Amino acid sequence: MSWWERMYLPEIVRGLSITGGVFLSNLWRWATGRKGAVTTFYPEETRADYAPANRGKHILTRRPDGRPQCVACNLCATVCPARVIEIEAGFDPDDRAHPKYPLRFEIDYSRCVFCGLCVEACPEDALRMLPEVPDLPGHDRDRMWIGREELLDWSPRGDVAKPYPPGGEQVRPGGAH
Repeated sequence: MSWWERMYLPEIVRGLSITGGVFLSNLWRWATGRKGAVTTFYPEETRADYAPANRGKHILTRRPDGRPQCVACNLCATVCPARVIEIEAGFDPDDRAHPKYPLRFEIDYSRCVFCGLCVEACPEDALRMLPEVPDLPGHDRDRMWIGREELLDWSPRGDVAKPYPPGGEQVRPGGAH
């Protein structure tokens, strides 16, 4: 390499020109009254257009009798790369088909990477993810632990997917499955 190439000066100038160009174009948009960069001033502004690959928020499905579909097998907690799922199993001697159920099922959303591996690992289709995630961000890490009751009873709005209809299938708006 020559002395000029070892200085990396051309690449530094090129990088500054790209950054400066983006800055000046956003400044021009702001000065003319149009929105500049793709910035959302949360919590004053919210976005309704989530990314197409957004997996959403976890939910637990229910059996037709209203009990959780989960059999506390711990496969979701085992496969989780961030180790954010905690399950405490309980035993029901009266139910021969499903003797185990989750006494405690919690997900730490402050550390979850939303990879969806837990949903894929679930043998009972008890854990799903809904793409509708209103008010999921939080400012307090202690409040980012989502428990069993919230996972079972959470539903976004009346016009979006229902997480646990009696038949066990997910119902989309307009009645389509």
